[in-house]
Amino acid sequence: MRVLILGGTTEARRLAELLDAVPDLRVTSSLAGRVAGPRLPPGEVRVGGFGGAENLAGWLGEHRVDALVDATHPFAERISRHAARAAAVADVPLLVLRRPGWTPMAGDRWHEAGSLAQAAALLPSLGRRVFLTTGRTGLAAFAGLDDLWFLVRSVEAPEPPHPARMEVLLDRGPFTLDGERELLRRHRVDVLVTKDSGGAATAPKLTAAREAGLPALVVRRPPVPADLPVVPTPERAAAWLTARRDREVPGETGDGA
Repeated sequence: MRVLILGGTTEARRLAELLDAVPDLRVTSSLAGRVAGPRLPPGEVRVGGFGGAENLAGWLGEHRVDALVDATHPFAERISRHAARAAAVADVPLLVLRRPGWTPMAGDRWHEAGSLAQAAALLPSLGRRVFLTTGRTGLAAFAGLDDLWFLVRSVEAPEPPHPARMEVLLDRGPFTLDGERELLRRHRVDVLVTKDSGGAATAPKLTAAREAGLPALVVRRPPVPADLPVVPTPERAAAWLTARRDREVPGETGDGA
């Protein structure tokens, strides 16, 4: 059985590790190639995009893929759309692996936005010294906010357009609560901006903001394409694939419950 994992996330690497020990499964992980020196999963790895849904569908057919797993970042909306379209065209079963999103807790001062553009419009009313953790590719939305100062954290250096008053912190999670507390204190941050990426690796910033009484501007994640099976963990994904290998498809529904 041939499996293609659209990856680049911690969950995708974990799934590849789990499947590496499963007999009769041949796994290829596909990475977008946007980050230099990515953490490679076990098994076969291809780097680079497919060039759209039709080309991905052609790759699935050419390589006789039996199952496709979309384990990309929760905000990788375009590749998720392409995966859904390609799977339908190639008649290949598609499973979506999505870590659960964050939920506000007592004491949180969350403000939600439906997009980066909405977040940028709301931001001046919430603070002046911003800890911006939405990734380097979305900085253009905040480029016109010249009255605000930004601490931007990303894995690689951002390119223009970006905010004029900006300090860049190059770092990769997981992050510690003590470290996040110190960042907020040292840079006198008064508002946090983040995407609802979910997971534990970057969650301590939300705890640190809550402890400091700071508002958090949270960009909601895009929905998963309709009518697709969704699971929240690599272990559940591995079970789904193993069952398909054994010709026993679990009765997952679109909400992953």
